[in-house]
Amino acid sequence: MSKDNILLIVVAVIVGFLGGFLVLNLSSHKEELPANVSVPQGAGSPMDYQKRIAEEEKLVAQDPKNAQIWNQLGNDYFDTDQPQKAVNAYAKVLELQPRNVNTLTDQGIMYRKLRWYDKAIENFQKAQEIQPGHLQSLYNLGIVYAADLKQMEKAREVWTKYLQFDSTSPTAQQIKSELANMPKESGK
Repeated sequence: MSKDNILLIVVAVIVGFLGGFLVLNLSSHKEELPANVSVPQGAGSPMDYQKRIAEEEKLVAQDPKNAQIWNQLGNDYFDTDQPQKAVNAYAKVLELQPRNVNTLTDQGIMYRKLRWYDKAIENFQKAQEIQPGHLQSLYNLGIVYAADLKQMEKAREVWTKYLQFDSTSPTAQQIKSELANMPKESGK
């Protein structure tokens, strides 16, 4: 076999692999969001979010005291992984409704995403002051302590409190599993 024939075969094999890879990749590719983006039921495509966000931005510009639209805008920023914009939109809601525990919690989750753990903890604790036993803020407070700050004793304390309010839900089962596997010593 000549060098030209060997080179031709090698090129053909490479082109074949690349072609097969592209065909498989394109045939399985659909308009998808990144794995870390949570799309609510019926929310639609990323294009739907863009249109809805643009409309909500217009509406809050026209009616800046509309907490409901600010909250929806914050939620859409949350769902499209835009944490700083979500924090800002939720701040507008909290100016209008400072005791809104769900918005405090959602903003806290976005603070966590930004790695502003102190602010996240502050939000979750404020939600607990307003509504003791608010499950979502308790759960997320435990997450920050366990996963981000490695303060296992604080996480254990928070999640034990969670289980006093809810001991049977799937979230409670997840917490029980985390507690069972949690190291005894805190990694401060």
